[in-house]
Amino acid sequence: MRLTVFWERMTDHFGPGYADTFARDHVMTELGGRTVHEALDAGWDAKDVWRVVCTVMNVPREQR
Repeated sequence: MRLTVFWERMTDHFGPGYADTFARDHVMTELGGRTVHEALDAGWDAKDVWRVVCTVMNVPREQR
């Protein structure tokens, strides 16, 4: 998954105002105790990060 697609999905789900805030502030144990930004900076694949976000935040299947 390209980062542009990842950020489009984040924005679609969380809204333009909250997507970056969530990605910057929400620490998830499933990402090794990292935020979305930290996981991506650490080299995690965007698709894997998106899967974690979907699981943790209960994103409906039709929005994944």
